[in-house]
Amino acid sequence: MCAAVKQRSDKMSQRVVLTGCGVVSSIGTGAEEFGAALRAGRSGARPITAFATEGFERTNGCEVVGFDPARWVRNQPLRELGRASQFAVAAARMAVEDAGLDVEVLQRSRTLVSVGTTDGESHDLDRLVQTDIAQGPEHFDPVLAARVPAGRLSAGIARELGLVDVEAVTIPTACAAGNYAIGYGFDAVRAGEVDFAFCGGADAMCRKTFAGFYRVGTIAPDRCQPFDSDRKGILTGEGAGILLLESLESALARGARIYAELLGYGLNCDAFHQVAPNEGSVAEAMRLALENAGVQPHEVDFISAHGTGTKANDVTEARAIRRVFGDHTPRTISIKSMLGHTMGAASGLGAIACALAIVNRMIPPTINHVKTDPECDVDCVPNNAIEADVRIVQNNGLAFGGNNAVVILGKYEEALA
Repeated sequence: MCAAVKQRSDKMSQRVVLTGCGVVSSIGTGAEEFGAALRAGRSGARPITAFATEGFERTNGCEVVGFDPARWVRNQPLRELGRASQFAVAAARMAVEDAGLDVEVLQRSRTLVSVGTTDGESHDLDRLVQTDIAQGPEHFDPVLAARVPAGRLSAGIARELGLVDVEAVTIPTACAAGNYAIGYGFDAVRAGEVDFAFCGGADAMCRKTFAGFYRVGTIAPDRCQPFDSDRKGILTGEGAGILLLESLESALARGARIYAELLGYGLNCDAFHQVAPNEGSVAEAMRLALENAGVQPHEVDFISAHGTGTKANDVTEARAIRRVFGDHTPRTISIKSMLGHTMGAASGLGAIACALAIVNRMIPPTINHVKTDPECDVDCVPNNAIEADVRIVQNNGLAFGGNNAVVILGKYEEALA
């Protein structure tokens, strides 16, 4: 019995498990397709079409294509939801179906919807600025304007599923927001405050954020190469990763498939710098997560890193990992090499990737890798997935403003139930 499970079962009356995964991403929709893409090392990089890219020399991104929101949004007018909200609602609907959960059961249950985001509906805000407002007040579209508030990402899920006894919150802690939302859901289920929690993150590509990253010189020309000596920055991406959490007792009672157990998390905010990460603070967030989960560093099988592919992040994160894990660091991968930086969705999608790695007994690769930067010095599982008995995984989420969030997932041990 691993220490993580021993401490969790001794200290907490409610063990928290993941029973449903909803995914919208540039490399696949739904848990099965997403898992297959991770194993194959598929790249979602392509020329951006979500907004006008004239004037930019570097115009690749990881855009969701071929996505039909009407397949998933059934109980509210599609026009009333912005692109990010469509992603969030679709991913939540997928999570319900993936969990084999009857919507009528949800509607009679105490439920939390917790969605993290960086940009909210800035995709629509871009459109308002560039078209309606720029062309004069006679072109103002009130329906489009009504879609902009970020709270609609979580409210849209509650409305779509007809949830009544529900708390719906949107958490705006930038690119760590998905893990913040998962931590909130974990606490609510663990404490018995809710029966089910939908948590994760969602964001849509927008010109505002792309231009901001471009301005500070962090947009890569064609591909993202985390931990590589020749890395040149990020590719912006989009999508949603929504997890359905419930207590172990609930999952067993209804015969649900269990992807993984949520063991714990750690949060901190150092406010060190607007954009630069702080090594000590990142390390402390990891220590807090391991302590909360009751996990020893040597028990972690791999780390799903924030791994943006920028010079500053990769070196700082790798050094912080060595502070915590010493010379025997776990394999440290970055799925952003495949699906780009999905902003607030990043750690939600990362958490689902960790759960799929546990179930499918494999560690996803860091693609586009040629030579590891000596300053990073990690085994990033270059280019090809490897088979592995994965038991405990750490999922890192780091954000501007010093917002750090780390989640620990473990293999569900049926014998301990």
